[in-house]
Amino acid sequence: MTRTEIVVLGGGGHAKVLISILKKSHTYAVLGYTDPTPRGDILGVPYLGADDALSMLRRQRSSCAAAIGIGTVRLSLLRTERRQFLEALGFTLPPIVAPAATVNEDVEVGFASVVFDGAVVNSGSRIGQGVILNTHCTVEHDCTIEDDVHVAPGVTLSGGVQVGARSIVGAGATVIQAVAICADCFIGAGATVVAPISQPGVYVGTPARRLR
Repeated sequence: MTRTEIVVLGGGGHAKVLISILKKSHTYAVLGYTDPTPRGDILGVPYLGADDALSMLRRQRSSCAAAIGIGTVRLSLLRTERRQFLEALGFTLPPIVAPAATVNEDVEVGFASVVFDGAVVNSGSRIGQGVILNTHCTVEHDCTIEDDVHVAPGVTLSGGVQVGARSIVGAGATVIQAVAICADCFIGAGATVVAPISQPGVYVGTPARRLR
């Protein structure tokens, strides 16, 4: 089977896990990774240089795809900007689903999104572009996750939850059914969201309350 060539943008811990997923999928041939900091080989995948090396790679290998290996844990436009940078260079950014993830019927996963090992996405859910569904998170039926959201390890989103663009739902947090969270929110680790959130900010505790 012919494998699709792909390059990973980023060289930290998140990129390491992403590279491992790509290698296990047997769908992709990982050419290398880019990062402002040289880190040597990662899981046998070579360092290609800083992000400006991607322009030359794109010219040399026009069919090469790309994946974003940056796992932000704070509110930031970084992943959005890097996604737009790769798109402007002409890279395709396929959705990446780990072999050990469960994505059930009638689910849409957008470009540049990654579903990590042990994650479960149930029927009727819509996942936007550039989304991270991290290890062992649960996205129940009919959820809507907008672009560039990071759902951290162990999160539970109950049925019908909506999470606005660029938000982060911290490790082990729970959002009860049919609750909507607006864009640019940070839900702290272990928090429980029991009511809609309509104002951007940082929310912590059980029930979750706005910290700032």
